Amino acid sequence: MTGSDGPHREPGSDFRPAGPASERAREEEERAVEQALALVGGSDRTGGSGRPGGRPSRSQDSQDSQGHQDPRDSQGHQDPRDENPNPGPSRDPHARPSSDPHVRRSSDSPSYDGPDNDPRDGRTTASATVASATVAGTTAATATAPAPGSERPPPPGRATPGDSAKPRPTTPPPSWNRARAVADRAGRGGPAATIRLPLDRALGHVLAEALGALTDLPSFDTSAMDGWAVAGPGPWAFEAGAGLLAGRGPAAALPDGTAVRIATGARVPPDTTAVIRSEHAQVDDARGLLHARRSVVTGQDIRPRGQECRSGEQLVPAGTVVTPAVLGLAAAAGYDALPVVPRPRVDVLVLGDELLHAGLPHDGLIRDALGPMLGPWLRALGAEVSGARRLGDDAGALRDALTSSDADLIVTTGGTAAGPVDHVHPVLDALGAELLVDGVAVRPGHPMLLARLSPDGPYLVGLPGNPLAAVSGLLTLAEPLLAGIAGRPAQDPYRALVHAEVHGHPHDTRLVPVVHRPGRAGGRDHVAPLRYNGPAMLRGIAAADGLAVVPPGGVRSGTEVEILDLPWAPATPWTEGCFT
Repeated sequence: MTGSDGPHREPGSDFRPAGPASERAREEEERAVEQALALVGGSDRTGGSGRPGGRPSRSQDSQDSQGHQDPRDSQGHQDPRDENPNPGPSRDPHARPSSDPHVRRSSDSPSYDGPDNDPRDGRTTASATVASATVAGTTAATATAPAPGSERPPPPGRATPGDSAKPRPTTPPPSWNRARAVADRAGRGGPAATIRLPLDRALGHVLAEALGALTDLPSFDTSAMDGWAVAGPGPWAFEAGAGLLAGRGPAAALPDGTAVRIATGARVPPDTTAVIRSEHAQVDDARGLLHARRSVVTGQDIRPRGQECRSGEQLVPAGTVVTPAVLGLAAAAGYDALPVVPRPRVDVLVLGDELLHAGLPHDGLIRDALGPMLGPWLRALGAEVSGARRLGDDAGALRDALTSSDADLIVTTGGTAAGPVDHVHPVLDALGAELLVDGVAVRPGHPMLLARLSPDGPYLVGLPGNPLAAVSGLLTLAEPLLAGIAGRPAQDPYRALVHAEVHGHPHDTRLVPVVHRPGRAGGRDHVAPLRYNGPAMLRGIAAADGLAVVPPGGVRSGTEVEILDLPWAPATPWTEGCFT
């Protein structure tokens, strides 16, 4: 554009009038610089593709009308390592904030979760987004940095929706194994508290101390069968009568050559040689004599004192889950109450304005699947869970809920990515929380996180909003953390053969719902992967016995893989048995 004073000069530009050839060269040079700077978010140390060596940045949109290149391969795989190492607004003095309404945040990018191109479960990158803009008649990409003064700063310590889109560190997330180890270590970071509970309230808790016998078991010699207590060789004389019954006091010593009827559990008289079962005895009532139908062995069918344990002997170790059988053993050993670790207290916070709590989905609203699922699941893991609180997408309500909680663990659903209403990260930042795990190299569920709100405060596990992705977060972070807090000992991994080829992610671990099937004709038991394993699906996990831990790249049929047990064992017909 020209006027009476010569060529138009853009504000802040270094344009100088020149001849046609030099002007054209100058414009081409500026165009190249602008394109390079815009594509890398302002870094002048990378190639024009946005990455050192010319690799495309993941913050770019897929191929569009402006010619932006999709960084995924022909199968939809996207390298999670293709992150812009220097995210941030452009330093180009010519760049202007884009007003294009079609600018896409990283949370809008296509997602990958396996070879079937399932959509991602809400994970977004923190690199600056780019948009197409026309500058001096040239198509270029400009970073969507806000103009100076266009936003008011939030109140001190207060998170705002805009905070969610702020760039976050792009360090590679930890591996799945590493993330689980961090969660387990966090749960075992301090000494466990101990409380004493009566037997009728101790079920499901974990023993804080080893359970030692308070008496010999049995505490006296008892009869193991209904029959006859005999002394010396037979035949044995006996007297008519009811004989010895359980629960009665000690009987007089039994002379040689005599017998007395005895009931199961009754105290054996002193000097008893053996107990003859009723079906092995022949009674001559007329002569008052007892004959044995089989040879008699000294001590047969007598439970001697201390046969099961001696007083002070350890019955079960600390860390044992109190089952009905443990309760029975404790009662037999003389306990009225048990020393146990308190159940971890858990608060569940359901985030998202799009969630319905009753009725059918409609008008863009969907049913909340996690609220009804998480409470029972966490209780099955041994936690004491409060009712789920539904907060919507409200940063202030989330902050208030976190600061007022007295739980050991807070579980949130959704809001862990970097979208415009994803408030978990900015609220944690405002509270000064320590992020122990911020993203995990696992599919589904990689936006999961683990944080500690304060040195003596609760932990927070942030689950992605997609249901199967949330299950992945539960088993990756919440389960080992709760096991540590509750004092449960670490379990050795369980492995099984997988009876099908299972596709893997190029770089991340995959968790795939599986069902156990018994081997046939002498073959080994194995697990079979289930369909409907997308991050937003629950149909597969509802029929599953567990989740197979599939390493990057996948596995072939017949490969052994680690199996994550589920805290229940479905008895539905299609499972053909279970491995728990």
